[in-house]
Amino acid sequence: MEHVIILGGGPAGFTAALYAARANLAPLVLTGRVLGGQLSLTSEIENYPGFPEGLGGMELMEKFQQQAERFGAVIKYEEVTAVRFRPGEHHITTDSAEYTAKAVVICTGSSPRLLNVPGEERFFGRGISTCATCDGAFYKGRNVIVIGGGDSAMEEGTFLTRFATKVHVVHRRDQLRASPIMQDRAFANPKLAFVWDSVVEEVLGDDTHGVTGARLRNLKTNAQSVLDADGLFIAIGHVPNTQLFKGQVDLDEQGYIVTDRRQRTNIPGVFAGGDVQDHVYRQAITAAGTGCAAAIEAERYLAELEHGKG
Repeated sequence: MEHVIILGGGPAGFTAALYAARANLAPLVLTGRVLGGQLSLTSEIENYPGFPEGLGGMELMEKFQQQAERFGAVIKYEEVTAVRFRPGEHHITTDSAEYTAKAVVICTGSSPRLLNVPGEERFFGRGISTCATCDGAFYKGRNVIVIGGGDSAMEEGTFLTRFATKVHVVHRRDQLRASPIMQDRAFANPKLAFVWDSVVEEVLGDDTHGVTGARLRNLKTNAQSVLDADGLFIAIGHVPNTQLFKGQVDLDEQGYIVTDRRQRTNIPGVFAGGDVQDHVYRQAITAAGTGCAAAIEAERYLAELEHGKG
């Protein structure tokens, strides 16, 4: 039986692994097939403390992994297919093995809702982004597109006006879904322009410049047009990666894991950190912080468990 198993190989998972490893718990980290979570799709990160020159998302995650492994974390690139949580004995099934642990830290993150249109996969990270806070500074003096009509889209669009010359908000309806105060701020911003009743049919670009614009279709007239832009930000929501945990731990109405202020779920010995339980900030630094807290709480839980047995 493992002391602690960590599910996920993003900033929360690897930070949890680092803290658990330094506590001599020899954590097992099941990363899945893709390392780094959403950071693996980010070409350059300039807002993670300690790296004033910035660095690539995968480069940052490799450093996280190396540091965790240095202290004894065991990394396995296995996909978790099923879980069964029972206090004191949690069972994890992957695509190639079965494990049992006294404690589990869930750091499986969330995934942005995407458009699923031609050009999206090709230019993701090369002009297409799902995080204005992460990538907005790269578009100083440029024109960008924001897709969406809710609070997130208005927040992204308003933030981008600090850098971009013009921000075109493309929304499939003729009115926003955002809260009134967010709408008021957006409409009052002279750098924001709105394209109503429209969807993206294709992201346009080339290998030299990356994104150069988007082909739009008006849902009422079916007319197509091309909107030139240097970047495209998708803000139509996130989906927490919690499908495996339904019926196992408490989830909120959006599907995020419910934790208390000590990263504890409703199941003793099961903790969660990162975007899988955070739908507000979704930053690498906040994910790392909650991963740290979850590992510390797991260590305390295991100490209490041992003391109780004694």
